[in-house]
Amino acid sequence: MFYLEKLLCFFSITLPLLIAVAYFTLVERKVMASIQQRHGPNFVGLFGLLQPIADAVKLIFKESVMPTKASTVGFFFAPVIALYLSLTS
Repeated sequence: MFYLEKLLCFFSITLPLLIAVAYFTLVERKVMASIQQRHGPNFVGLFGLLQPIADAVKLIFKESVMPTKASTVGFFFAPVIALYLSLTS
């Protein structure tokens, strides 16, 4: 029961935060479009409100490209190591 409570607490904090970041990105795109005098992301849903969901679906189904002569371990762990080092310093 303790783990379920912790998991529920984690998701009750994380999911609204991720959704808020997605919609802040949408607002940023709309502001940048108005500054540059062009059309913003208005094509998905009413006023573009479904654009963050479309972006998430695109990211989930995006194909991972692996260079043929690259080291598999280095290719996958280099961004993780860079993120770790930047967060710990």
